[in-house]
Amino acid sequence: MRAMTRVATLAVAILSVCLVGAAQYEDRETSDTKASATAPPPEARIDINHASVDELVKVPGLTRSWAGRIVRFRPYRTKQDLLERGVVTSEVYVRIVDYIIAHQKAQ
Repeated sequence: MRAMTRVATLAVAILSVCLVGAAQYEDRETSDTKASATAPPPEARIDINHASVDELVKVPGLTRSWAGRIVRFRPYRTKQDLLERGVVTSEVYVRIVDYIIAHQKAQ
């Protein structure tokens, strides 16, 4: 019975190590090169500090609810603030990062 317990414990330990190793590669950035190639020039990007919800919804990959959160939690120093402050998830951020900008002053 003790041998069985040891084998089971060892199996669980090995499985745990394997799962941790697999999870390590799950969060690797898999950015789509297509999105970067079609990104607008900086002057044509949507300003997250001044755009309305209707303007933000035009950003590919951004829904009305995410746009509403962006408006609600303004102002932002940089577009990275969206991630750091938990306004959007990393998945949403990767989809929209090339289409947004965070201007400090009114245009």
